[in-house]
Amino acid sequence: MDSLLRLQRRQAGVVSRGQALSAGLDAVFVERMLRRREWVRVHDGVYVDHTGPLSQRQREWAALLRYPGSVLSAQAALSAAGLQVDGRPRRVDLAVQHGRRVARTPGIAVTQLRCFESAALLEASPPRLRVEHAALLVASTAAGEDAAVAAIADVVREGATTTDRLLGALAAHPRLPRRALLREVLADVAAGAQSPLERRYLRDVERAHGLPRGERQVREVARVVEGEVLRWVVRDVRYRGQRVLMELDGRLGHTAALDRWDDLQRDLDAAVNGDMSLRAGWQQVLDRCRLASVVGRVLQARGWAGTPVPCRSDACVVRSEAAA
Repeated sequence: MDSLLRLQRRQAGVVSRGQALSAGLDAVFVERMLRRREWVRVHDGVYVDHTGPLSQRQREWAALLRYPGSVLSAQAALSAAGLQVDGRPRRVDLAVQHGRRVARTPGIAVTQLRCFESAALLEASPPRLRVEHAALLVASTAAGEDAAVAAIADVVREGATTTDRLLGALAAHPRLPRRALLREVLADVAAGAQSPLERRYLRDVERAHGLPRGERQVREVARVVEGEVLRWVVRDVRYRGQRVLMELDGRLGHTAALDRWDDLQRDLDAAVNGDMSLRAGWQQVLDRCRLASVVGRVLQARGWAGTPVPCRSDACVVRSEAAA
């Protein structure tokens, strides 16, 4: 009984009939626990030690015990690995070996993986997919392109995995939806674009309009007083030859006074050091052609010998300005 109690604690109060029998108890004991309502049935042969709603963690353990040998997948796997995910109630995603047939259960989605043996952490508690495989599955089914970018960029920024490991994992999913997009996203994340906004700027503004390639995520000293470094900053994009900085603010409703002061301090530090600091948010990056024109003119004024080129859009501002 002690071993079963320890197992229940590890499994958030969830236990299976098979685990109870393996611990030396019998069917009479299981029926007595159910009759007393000390255990409540969740699935066939799976019980929880209380009445009332189940927590997300309990739902996940119940699903794993419903399908022995399965592992948590997608968002559930990322959450189990300690990564912050959307906290709203959601279904439980599981992964199993390719070819395994399982009965459908409401609230549980089961994916068959050919790479299950290499992708699964069966000895983890709870059993789950490796972070890179879970993140790729989340990205492949995200609501939109920006959400897919966020799923990849978040796990890299948190230090949970690397772009190399994600690319390696992607090779094990030859039929993954959005595979071409995800490969492109990983290349951009590896180049330093650590958010959907940064990726859009890199792809739609800088690259699409022939602007010089900026350095990304540059950590540098912003302020020194009497030989002592007082402030370090990370610059989103630095055009080193022209001493121009582009700060990309992906926060919505960015009006808090403290945030504004922080932005002002960063811009002041840049000016003191001889740099020009530009700042763009979603509204500017989505108006990509106009922003490319503005950035191009600034870079030209500070020594860039090139010229912005029109993108594929017939309404590109750069094209109309060149024709004027």
